[in-house]
Amino acid sequence: MIEITLADYSNPKHRNAVIAMLDAYAKDPMGGGEGISDDVKESLIDEMAKRDHVFSLLAYDGDTPIGVANCVEGFSTFAAKPLMNIHDIAVIPEYRGQGVARKLLEEVKTLAEFRGCVKLTLEVLENNDRAKKAYENFGFAPYELGDVGQAEFWEMYLNKDKA
Repeated sequence: MIEITLADYSNPKHRNAVIAMLDAYAKDPMGGGEGISDDVKESLIDEMAKRDHVFSLLAYDGDTPIGVANCVEGFSTFAAKPLMNIHDIAVIPEYRGQGVARKLLEEVKTLAEFRGCVKLTLEVLENNDRAKKAYENFGFAPYELGDVGQAEFWEMYLNKDKA
């Protein structure tokens, strides 16, 4: 049976599971194709734990971690309310198509509503049709501002390390 758990960053089992799931996601073609660095593995959980507006959800099948959602609360100036960004969501390949992502999304939505968030946001690669279909089925849609157009996701690194 699949269970969703709010990660306790002080729990070694949860710390290891978040890292393992993120590393598996990073190794997937849709995550960039190469694992996270040893430096990130070493510091990630401690850095996340320092931030009150960051949380992770883990999906387990028994004692086996099978998915993760890393979330960061932001703020909507247009609504004057918080929003919840799903920074990472991933399910290991052998569990895809079994509703694990939906369960993670449902719990993110519940926690975001509890925090008074006005909306959920996430980014998805344009060719990740499977994920896009799952997000659409859950209720997500591309951001559009009327006739002005659709939003794009842009970035600029502030140092040589990739984020």
